[in-house]
Amino acid sequence: MSYAPRLSRFGDSGDSGDYWPGFVDALATLLLVIVFLLSIFLVGQFALGRALTGRDEQLAQLNTQLSTLTDELSLARGENQRLTTEMTALRATLSDVEAERDELSDQLVIVLGRLDDTQATLVESESLNAEQTDQLTALNLQAQALRDQIAELSALLDAAEAREAELDSEIINLGERLNAALASRVAELARYRSEFFGRLREILGNRTGISIVGDRFVFESDVIFPSGSAAISSEGRESLEPVAQAIIQLTREIPDDIDWVIQIEGHTDPRPIRSTYPSNWHLSAARAISVINYFEDLGVPPQRMVAAGYGPYQPIAQGDTEDAYARNRRIELKLTSR
Repeated sequence: MSYAPRLSRFGDSGDSGDYWPGFVDALATLLLVIVFLLSIFLVGQFALGRALTGRDEQLAQLNTQLSTLTDELSLARGENQRLTTEMTALRATLSDVEAERDELSDQLVIVLGRLDDTQATLVESESLNAEQTDQLTALNLQAQALRDQIAELSALLDAAEAREAELDSEIINLGERLNAALASRVAELARYRSEFFGRLREILGNRTGISIVGDRFVFESDVIFPSGSAAISSEGRESLEPVAQAIIQLTREIPDDIDWVIQIEGHTDPRPIRSTYPSNWHLSAARAISVINYFEDLGVPPQRMVAAGYGPYQPIAQGDTEDAYARNRRIELKLTSR
């Protein structure tokens, strides 16, 4: 049996079978694409790293400024306390000096009266003996001493009044500095509040039953609790968990010297309830406390939370419709100072 004819027929076909150059070109092209994508990825990572580094530097600078402002505020408060104490002591001294001056003035009037009487008597008698002369001299010396004491007390009184005016001016300046520092802290807290709500908007997206009303984050109670109950549902836990994580992150970012809390408020509709709770007051407070307990279980510091129950007495929707009732049954979160 001969194999030559078969090899000859295979070699004579129209397809030469040389696929390797095309395969190499495809691999080279794919490799170039991969290298290009890796280059873009590395450039993006570098840019992101630079941006994060800049943000960390800004945050560190802000913390330094807050620390400096806190020190200045503490010094201003101490100076204000010292000046207030000094002012109180000065006013007491001023009162004593005024009383002493008034007493000396009365004594001077008496001495001057006696002096006038003595001089009148001497004029009538038209003769002076040694005893009367000594008496007149003593009265003149006493009157002059009283005048000197009154002049000295008047000078002390003027100096005290000038010092009081100076202290008043310093206290006014310190008050303005304190107000400016407090205004700065309020503005700082407002900035953190804005960032906190912005973060919650990104986390929660457009979920039904969640909205922002003014400076408050509002959850409709139907999203969190079953009807007439303060036990958080599984869906409610799912909605509240990212909020708790945002609060924990906020706790790390706000400086410790800013005294802030998350106020958690419970609200109900005005219809009488038919449950184990005796009134809407109890139900609203119990729901706020349930949210706090759940947040605490997730790691939110308890000293940064406060519960309040308003019952049906702070509605945000008017009317007797089911939609109005649903909007008024809610849990509100507010970042505020304590």
